[in-house]
Amino acid sequence: MPSPSRPEKPESRIPRAAKLALLPLGAAGAWIAWSRLGIDHRMTLPPALPGHHERLETEVGGIGLYGSARGEGTPLLLIHSVNAAANAYEVRPLYRHYAGRRPVYALDLPGFGFSERSARTYTPRLMTDALHAVTAEIRRRHGDAPVDAVALSLSCEYLAAAALERPGDYRSLGLISPTGFDARFEGRHRDRTRHGGAVARAILTVPLWGRPLFDLLVVRPSMRFFLEKTWGSKEIDEGLLTYDHASAHQPGAEHAPFSFLSGALFPEAPGRLYERLTRPVWLIHGERGDFVDYRHAARFAAAPNWRVEVLPTGAFPHFEDLRAVTQRYDRFLSDLAA
Repeated sequence: MPSPSRPEKPESRIPRAAKLALLPLGAAGAWIAWSRLGIDHRMTLPPALPGHHERLETEVGGIGLYGSARGEGTPLLLIHSVNAAANAYEVRPLYRHYAGRRPVYALDLPGFGFSERSARTYTPRLMTDALHAVTAEIRRRHGDAPVDAVALSLSCEYLAAAALERPGDYRSLGLISPTGFDARFEGRHRDRTRHGGAVARAILTVPLWGRPLFDLLVVRPSMRFFLEKTWGSKEIDEGLLTYDHASAHQPGAEHAPFSFLSGALFPEAPGRLYERLTRPVWLIHGERGDFVDYRHAARFAAAPNWRVEVLPTGAFPHFEDLRAVTQRYDRFLSDLAA
């Protein structure tokens, strides 16, 4: 008997190439679903620093402020950097060192930590106004005395702008690993809130995929990778990593970082800010890691109101060698007083 013929399988209506093309879409859809349903966006976030913790209501929104008013002398304001998961923990070694020795304060900049994280465009103007508000409040509490302020990384540019606008607010300025001494020094005279930056920000902030994209950026391996680039070493501060991870998993945590990633938070021509400073300035930076381009810093080495120092560390030298940093800063302040 002839064997029965097998029924022919119907040909797939979806070509193989099209199936392969759909795989990324499927993966993206799965990640969006996981971001919405599986990721905790309200992680427990304790205060980053000891001492009094409060929220100032200002014209730029609520600002988280830490303070230890014990001790005498000129108040010290510490300002963290700006990145995808920035917060006041970044100045923790300095805050703990000076707490009790002199009045010391630290803020969470708008969009970070315990400050307002609303959906808005974050700009240098907003950050500078936040510094004005906090500095005015600190001065009010301490007999209207000018303050010493120390900023980290990109926030050094905001501090420079604030000191130019209100020089009487500051006795001295400290810049730790400041940005703007590289190719950005002279700037391109372009408004970064427009053109490509605005397009990038519009794409990033689409509700459907905005938060999922941010969640992908702040997974722990990715955060560890960027901290290692900052340190120039795998020996990062684990406490900072843990706190950054929790801080990046809060409602609205994506808004300020998206302005940062799209370029809206970078002042144009930071060199114009630095060159006009008349207050005493202390600059210190490391030699290791991805953030060591200080090609324009040498021009300030001989300036009478500047002191430029270098340590064999990464971009967060106060975590790696607190003693070396504080000894140099105290010497700068001592010479200033003399």
